[in-house]
Amino acid sequence: MEQQQRKQQQISEEDENVEEVQHGPYPIEQLQACGISAVDIKKLKDSGHCTVEAVAYSPKKELVQIKGLSDAKVDKIIEAGMSILYLSPLFNSSFLGNKKNFRGWHVFIWLLSLAASKLVPMGFTSASQLHAQRLEIIQISSGSRELDKLLEGGVETGSITEIYGEFRTGKTQLCHTLCVTCQLPLDQGGGEGKALFIDAEGTFRPQRLLQIAERFGLNGADVLENVAYARAYNTDHQSRLLLEAASMMAETRFALMIVDSATSLYRTDFLGRGELSARQMHLAKFLRSLQKMADEFGVAVVVTNQVVAQVDGSAMFAGPQVKPIGGNIIAHASTTRLSLRKGRGEERVCKVISSPCLAEAEARFQIAPEGVIDCKD
Repeated sequence: MEQQQRKQQQISEEDENVEEVQHGPYPIEQLQACGISAVDIKKLKDSGHCTVEAVAYSPKKELVQIKGLSDAKVDKIIEAGMSILYLSPLFNSSFLGNKKNFRGWHVFIWLLSLAASKLVPMGFTSASQLHAQRLEIIQISSGSRELDKLLEGGVETGSITEIYGEFRTGKTQLCHTLCVTCQLPLDQGGGEGKALFIDAEGTFRPQRLLQIAERFGLNGADVLENVAYARAYNTDHQSRLLLEAASMMAETRFALMIVDSATSLYRTDFLGRGELSARQMHLAKFLRSLQKMADEFGVAVVVTNQVVAQVDGSAMFAGPQVKPIGGNIIAHASTTRLSLRKGRGEERVCKVISSPCLAEAEARFQIAPEGVIDCKD
């Protein structure tokens, strides 16, 4: 009896010492337990690398460009970051935080590589495991049942959704609605997180959030407090805002990031065919940074895009035609591409242009004082 009581007491003490499983990205500070100095970690954070995943997802040449980090230091940082991702499924953070456990670092890195296919998030996995992971992906409601049906639940987190169309087709109003719905509980089509809004056109209006919040029964003051806003004034500033955004997302839970619009400043900062190549390279780097943030923090990234008149022979027979700007760069960077156009009266029409899983179909919705809603008969 005494032995059984001792065993039960020992098991209960071990259970108390077991820490919760790590969810979300790993803070960059965990690299300090792997021998990376606090000074180098600060340099990484200042450059926008606020998590271990950010280091793992970045190419070496990008890290070498950080002032004060040599090739040798970057190799050590990458090895430390990958090692944490190796070890995280096996050990809790108390083990990872004990520097004594890392004396034989290079020895058991080789041992762990034997189980790489199961342990490393950046390695191969089975389609069944990926399918199970995708079933857990959060989708944020658009506010319209018909639009959510078209999107098979709503705007997908962890990817980029591009929304393009002419003026007054509802792009910005849809973004305002998403800023509110992302704060709803999961069972109500929300993401239980904050929203981050980068405004390049000066069209963000907090009073619209208050009107939409009233529709969903949310406290208006809390809704406004949970939306981080920044105005972008040029393309370089727009890119720098992503560094600050990454730092904020590493500290608190965000479910949505909006850039409205992602391309408007590029139309004025880069002029003529002579600067076309530089524009496309700058835009590609900006979009790649957005995708990295979607992968790193699991947020839904929504970007709006402007259109340009398509002047060719088909316009003579089919009427005025428009196409999104940004060319193939933004077309390939977007996971889901949606086109908005005006319908009859107050109706708007959303069409799926490109998606890896959504059918090419259309849905009608309406813009009302309470945000995006279903069309009224």
